[in-house]
Amino acid sequence: TEQITFLLFLKMADEMTRPPYKRAAIVPAKFGWERLMRLEGDELEAHYRHSLEELGKQPGMLGEIFKKARPDIQNPATLRRLIVDLIEPVKWSSMDADVKGDIYEGLLAKSAEESPKGAGQYFTPRELIKGIVDCVQPGPDDTVADPAAGTAGFLLGAYDYVVRHHGKNLDKDQRRHLRTKFVKGWELVPNTARLAIMNLYLHGIDADPCPIQSGVDSLAGDPGARFSVVMTNPPFGKKSTIAVVNEAGDLEKEDTAYERQDFWTSTKNKQLNFLQHVKTLLKINGRCAIVVPDNVLFEGGAGETVRRNLLKQCDVHTLLRLPTGIFYAQGVKANVLFFDAKPAQEKPWTSKLWVYDF
Repeated sequence: TEQITFLLFLKMADEMTRPPYKRAAIVPAKFGWERLMRLEGDELEAHYRHSLEELGKQPGMLGEIFKKARPDIQNPATLRRLIVDLIEPVKWSSMDADVKGDIYEGLLAKSAEESPKGAGQYFTPRELIKGIVDCVQPGPDDTVADPAAGTAGFLLGAYDYVVRHHGKNLDKDQRRHLRTKFVKGWELVPNTARLAIMNLYLHGIDADPCPIQSGVDSLAGDPGARFSVVMTNPPFGKKSTIAVVNEAGDLEKEDTAYERQDFWTSTKNKQLNFLQHVKTLLKINGRCAIVVPDNVLFEGGAGETVRRNLLKQCDVHTLLRLPTGIFYAQGVKANVLFFDAKPAQEKPWTSKLWVYDF
């Protein structure tokens, strides 16, 4: 399935150079879709192998997409059939983004099953992403981060929102900002990060260095950068284990609490750590929307410490209670917490919290 995502990417990149898009080519022609279409037999197989290798050496996002890409389809006839019969006849780019997203996520779920350690991936329903983005209303001058980026749903949602609402009025600098500095994400699982980068790249985001950091446990440290918007749906799982991606690209876990100077408390609860982490990532007056399970709202001990500090230092203005079973195991309530970071002051910033039980 990973092979299909590479081929799909090459096809969609090719479609982007044709009407109605007419964008500049993002893949060098000698490794592009047209060339693959013209070859067959062993020549096709050898060229495909060579292309993956060379594309992996390209700078910026393109190189990241094909980093360590291995040609797993050894049979030239199968490869030719995939290219000519399966992928070529369909205009992938003109599909509704949701359909494309579903195809990608279907492939992703499948490749997670195929990898020896399925990474507990689950996806934020696109309607929810859209709803959250509409509430946060990112603007053309914002910088948007997601420390658990997945396939970049929130980042793309923010990008599309700005293009839709401000597209006609953007000046040259804002356009450049949108293309190169608007989004930043971290994703622990390399295959998922690869899809996130493909997604962003096909939407016209082209930044060097790559805006998605792959194989990085974002909780391991403070990245130093601050953002005006953070939207995220952190992975579930009660215990925090520091996850490291080793040289072979496999996940290794060490069971430890994170010792971070910028955290209010040291805990092994992953969601509480993500909540503390996003507070660190926000600029003063930055806006955050984060999906959290109920334990974050009601747990004592470390949970209480985190909530008390959050209410004091930020304006926690809205809590959206989602219907059960949207993505956690059945029966666990998920919530979206909206808050704004504020400058330090004596009295707590949160004076009233609006709870909307959906």
